[in-house]
Order: sequence, then structure tokens, then C-alpha cells
Amino acid sequence: MSYLDLRKAIGVIGIALPFVLVIGKIILSSPGVEGSISAYYYTVMRDVFVASLCAIGVFLMTYRGYGRIDEYAGKLATIFAVGTAFLPTVPPANATAQQIIIGRFHLGFAMCLFLTLSFFALFLFRKTHANGSMTTRKKIRNIIFTICGVGMLLCIVLIIVVQLLPRELALFRLQPVLWLEAVAIVLFGISWFVKGEAILKDEAGA
Repeated sequence: MSYLDLRKAIGVIGIALPFVLVIGKIILSSPGVEGSISAYYYTVMRDVFVASLCAIGVFLMTYRGYGRIDEYAGKLATIFAVGTAFLPTVPPANATAQQIIIGRFHLGFAMCLFLTLSFFALFLFRKTHANGSMTTRKKIRNIIFTICGVGMLLCIVLIIVVQLLPRELALFRLQPVLWLEAVAIVLFGISWFVKGEAILKDEAGA
């Protein structure tokens, strides 16, 4: 695959993952949604969840940008993605002490993954050629990258805030963590889809 195709593939997985998990579980198992994206590890959609994160990790491992920092960020993101996949979140009931510890590692890997993906969108994707020239479509792409990066960071902050709220609040009936994670993942997917020039590709000669 070309580097553009790899970026598009990452984008497609990111955009599709929340929808596939939620709809797939409803169709194949039972109605209702889980409390978080990670909670789908304990549903019939476990294999899709793990395989998607592993695929993202493999693609990120091969990422090449303008310099070494791009490669290092890709390798770090690979570690975080695979760690998030294979160290599951705390189960919904009857969690053991070991599962709780593993769940904390999962949370740490997931948080670092989102931060790294935000770094890609806000800094690495917005780079331009050494001569500093920038096409109109590149400027538009940079706006999208900024929105996606800031949006992911905002979702992370809101997830932390929500986790600090009393569980008795009616808000939790709406599964806010799930939807905030879903938005962050979709924004991640959009940023990579655009980086792969699936849309807003520079015109020839521009």
C-alpha cells in the first residue's frame, strides 16, 4: 500500500469503529449501548475492537512523515494502540484486583494514544514543505486538522470531568463517556482520512 492508502485505511477504521461496535452489538447480541468504547471488549464485538486497534497499530508503525519525530510518534502510537487492545478495561462486574490493575494500564494506554493522535493532527499533519509554500486546499486541510486535534483534546478533558462526577447523576443514563470517546475516535479518523488526501487533494500543478 502507498503511504496515502495507509493513511486512508487508518481514517476509515477510525471513522467506522464506533458505529460498527455499537450497531454490531445491537444486531448480534442485545439492544442498548455500553458505558464506553472499551467496554465492548466484554461483548460479542470483542474481536472487532481488538482487531481494529491492532490494525491501526500496524499502520501507525509504518507511518513516515517529514522527519524522525513522525516515525517516533508513529511507533509510540503503535505501542499505545496495541496496549489498549490487549490490556482490557475493568469488567462491568465482579472485577478482581488483577483486572483492576490491568484496567488502569488500559486507561493509561488509551489516554496516551489519544494524546499522541492529537499531536499528529495539531503538529505533524500541519507541516508543509521546506519552502513554506502552501496551497489553498492545504490551508483548508490544516483547519480540519486543527479542529480534529482540538476536538480530541476537548473530549479527553470532558471524559476526565465526567469521571469525577457523582454516578447518581441522570447524565450517566446517556452514557456520556461512550459518546465522547466515539467523537474523539471519529475525529481521529477524519484527520487521517484527510491526510490521506481522500478529500481536498491538491490539484495538479497547484
